[in-house]
Amino acid sequence: MVNRVLVPVLALFLLLVVGLLSRQIEVTVTRRNVEVVPVVKPNIVLIVADDYGFHDIGYHGSKIKTPTLDKLAEEGVKLEKYYVQPICTPTRSQLMTGRYQIHTGLQHSIIKSASPNCLPLDEVTLPQKLKEYGYATHMVGKWHLGFYKEACVPNKRGFDSFFGHYVGHEDYYTHIKDGGYDFRDNYKVATEYNNTYSTVLFAEKANAVINAHNKSHKSLFLYIPFQAVHSPLEVPASYAEPYKSIYPNDKSRQTYAGMVTCMDEAIGNITDTLKTTGLYDNTVIIFSTDNGGQVTAGGNNWPLRGWKNTLWEGGVRAVGFVHSPLLPKQVQGTINNELIHVSDWFPTIVEGLAQGDTKGTKPLDGYNIWPCIISKNDVSPRKEILHNIDPLTIIQGKQWKNSPFDVRINAALRSGDWKIITGTEGSDDWVVPPDSGITPIQPVVVKNQVLFLFNVTADPSEYNDLSGKYPKVVDMMLEKLASYNKTAVPCTFPLSDPSSDPKLHGGVWGPWRFSRRDALLHSFYSQFLQ
Repeated sequence: MVNRVLVPVLALFLLLVVGLLSRQIEVTVTRRNVEVVPVVKPNIVLIVADDYGFHDIGYHGSKIKTPTLDKLAEEGVKLEKYYVQPICTPTRSQLMTGRYQIHTGLQHSIIKSASPNCLPLDEVTLPQKLKEYGYATHMVGKWHLGFYKEACVPNKRGFDSFFGHYVGHEDYYTHIKDGGYDFRDNYKVATEYNNTYSTVLFAEKANAVINAHNKSHKSLFLYIPFQAVHSPLEVPASYAEPYKSIYPNDKSRQTYAGMVTCMDEAIGNITDTLKTTGLYDNTVIIFSTDNGGQVTAGGNNWPLRGWKNTLWEGGVRAVGFVHSPLLPKQVQGTINNELIHVSDWFPTIVEGLAQGDTKGTKPLDGYNIWPCIISKNDVSPRKEILHNIDPLTIIQGKQWKNSPFDVRINAALRSGDWKIITGTEGSDDWVVPPDSGITPIQPVVVKNQVLFLFNVTADPSEYNDLSGKYPKVVDMMLEKLASYNKTAVPCTFPLSDPSSDPKLHGGVWGPWRFSRRDALLHSFYSQFLQ
């Protein structure tokens, strides 16, 4: 009689202990048996488009055809107050670390191909963190976070596999930049892909990763930073052809539009593969641009002011959305107007999706915004965005009286409804969509003015400078910039290293600084793998 009572009690006690010790299982107790069901963490597919204009997606009123992106966004959550950095490397560094570029030394420009620089090696990256929680991590596409040492490349920064290129841009077919070939299959120089268009190739390789992973017991993190639609403007003729009649007077726009449509098709193919493998039902797709469109290379950011490499809204406000069948029904097909920044993806993915924590990282500037994505009632914990403080870009002009911050320094900060920009002349304007019939607008340029204040909630196109009307707000914003600047690390922007020249390395871009031991190993493996 005693045993009949004790046995079930002990069994339940053991089940409770198991449940407390493990976050990986879900315990279901029935009257006659105990079923232990694995809790599978969601797969995460993170897609980044390069130099993709704010206007250049169907649901923002573009004439460019983007049926895949439109459908994914329409069925998901559109992020309409979403911000990135104004140029490639800084956005990618914040995506990978969750930290502002003033805290990684990457405040100025990009990491150039010949630069002996990379994302600091003491930074914990997103894939490294996800591996702690059992994820398989793969990357297909553009790195652009430095490669002068082998320790800098994707395979050493947390990715189980890498297929793509290290440099910031190159020919889409030959994969050559400045006389050097750059295409890798992990560490191997992949010369067999010469004359293959990268957008199509990246989709094929992403599909191969998905198909291979379908047999894995792990959750998948797949990072796909496309080369598209960065210059040079190149695309198979069939994609550009439909746009000759839409943009008859703008060949650059025709080609750029074709590149967008080709990328859209590639993302559609990747989505189809997720569905056919059965992974889609447990996958979260995140789409982001890396900066505003480059208007001199076909892109358009209307109705926003400015473009790539500027701190106006056209340089930093981005196309972004989240798509997943895992999203609650009540948020599917909605627009999210909460303040979100690219640095938020690190804690959002680690904490909100991977059910982990961010212990072991340096102090993060990003927030876990997953609760405000999956619920209409939650608000973003983010109230400010430091767009940047670049101490190496100085524009001479009129100082602000008693300012704690040098307003000649190129910087920008969003706080609530307010945005301040310093160190710019204000000559950047609004570029209307080609063949739209809209009359171009010209900014009013005040001599020596280098500081501007906007209410970007009421005036998202930054038409009306309010610095003269609200000087106390300017004072408050400058105090904030000064406080952020006190936390900045020295800017790292070394001169180009002649030793990087591909001519010295068999016509290939790749790591060029090695210890003597590493150099011998690198030479051996390079010859063996080629």
